This record gives sequence, structure tokens and C-alpha cells, in this order.
Amino acid sequence: MDRLTEMEAFATVVDQGGFTDAAKKMGISKSAVSKHVSSLEARLGARLLNRTTRRVSPTEIGLAYYDRARRVLNDAGEADSLVTSMQSAPSGLLRISVATDFGVNHLSPVLGDFLQEFPDITVNMVLDNRYVELISEGFDMAVRIGELEDSSLRARKLTETTKRMIGAPSYFQKYGRPMKIDDLNDHKLLHYSSHSNGAVWKLTAPSGEKRQVRTAGWLSVNDGQSLLNAAISGLGIAYLPSFLCAEALEKGLVEEAIPDLPVETHGIYAVYPPGRFTQPKVRAFIDFLVYTFAEKGPDRW
Repeated sequence: MDRLTEMEAFATVVDQGGFTDAAKKMGISKSAVSKHVSSLEARLGARLLNRTTRRVSPTEIGLAYYDRARRVLNDAGEADSLVTSMQSAPSGLLRISVATDFGVNHLSPVLGDFLQEFPDITVNMVLDNRYVELISEGFDMAVRIGELEDSSLRARKLTETTKRMIGAPSYFQKYGRPMKIDDLNDHKLLHYSSHSNGAVWKLTAPSGEKRQVRTAGWLSVNDGQSLLNAAISGLGIAYLPSFLCAEALEKGLVEEAIPDLPVETHGIYAVYPPGRFTQPKVRAFIDFLVYTFAEKGPDRW
């Protein structure tokens, strides 16, 4: 007899408390259930059930076997569901976490195209600059920029962005242009207030030396677009990702502060929980993002 069927018959008898109810649950005859259980006991060489005229209960060995058997049966059921799910159209609620700047400027404008292509998916996108715990906070995936801190998550690279130190021509005309990193101490820097190290810029000198700059300015704000607007207005120098400032640079609204510095490049990734199976809705959205950003970055935005 089939080993899995024997296991299912035994586990169902334990779950239902008897052969009659187990037979109804499985949709087979009571004698067939009894044969499956007897065959299992014979193969294992152990009595798994105590049988009386009034009740059926697992023996000590039977109870231990039941725990493992139920796990195997649950896994088998999940495997069947997996195949069905992978062949079905992507659907359901997709919860996404993304940093505010990237979400507003580059995800929000393309979500409509994604939802038109996959009408059975609904999206809940949370814009937040803090680091979220995907599994414990109930997110299906996140878009993250820079070095990935949690190596247990699966990741797929979407594109890259650079970071640019920029200021308005009017600012440089009034305050002069810094020629090297140390000159930034005499300038007004515009900082992120929401980042733990927002007031510290990590820069690389032409020599390759890693430097940190901490200088106050007129403005700290928890929004990159506001920092860009402040830089365009001539309020100071900002250090921003190219996905925010590339257009302003191209239009001449801002200029690079120290063009000779090595350019910092950061990856932009879709990250999602580990496991061999990726939900169709998650896979569909990641594939969509890979296609959407194929011609973007690191400075083409």
C-alpha cells in the first residue's frame, strides 16, 4: 500500500478519534481505513493504536509517530498548494516597504502600469525611511538602497544609483566653491534629519582615503526632495542620490560641488523573505521592477 496513504489514514483516525469518523473524513470505507492502519503497523512492527469497543487512542509510540506523520502530511499538502499557486495568476494583497524618496519619485509613477497588468493584485505601499523587519511587520518585500544589512533575506538587484554633492550656481557665486573635502567645513551643508548618521557625510578622497564630514547648515529635513529644493534655492550644499538630483543637474539648476571626488555608487535591491518558493505576486512585481529600471541608473534617471 502507499506509505503516504497509510500515514494519512492513521493520522486521521487519531484526529477524528475513531475509524468511522476517519472513514467519513477521507471518503472511503471503514474497512479500508482499518486495512491502511494495519498495514502501517505491520510495516513498522509496532502497535500504534489502542483499540477498545468504545474508543481508539494512540499508544506512546503511536503518539510520537503521529507528531512526525502530521508534519509530513502538512508538508505534502503545502507542496500540492505550491504547485497550484505557481500555476495560478498572481493575486492578493502585496505589502511593500520603500524609502520615501525613491517611492515617491520612482515607484509611485509606475504602480499604475503594474496594477493594469495584474488587476487581481492590490498594493499597500508604505513609505518610510526606517529599516523595517519584513517578516515580523508583515511585509511581502522591500526596496532597499545601499549595502544590505540582513543577509538572511533574498535579494535581486534592480539598478544602481550614485550619490552627488550638489549646490546651486548662485550658492557658489556667493560663498565660493569647495576645492577639497576639508573646505566643506567652511560651507553650509544640508542634512537628512531622519537618518541616524544624516549629519555625517561619508566621502572618499581622491587618494582613496575614507573621510567623514560633519558640518552644520541652515536646514535639516527628513525628506530628500526638500533638501534638493533647498539646494536649488541656494541654501547650501546637499549630498543626494542621483535618482533625486540627476534632472536638476542636467538642467543646470545645481552643479557638482567637488567634481574631482570619486563617485559613490550604491545598489538598489528588491528584498524578500527567504525560502525556496516566491509568491507569484512578489515574483510578478520584482520582474516588473527589473524591466522598468533596466535602462535606469546609475545616473540615467
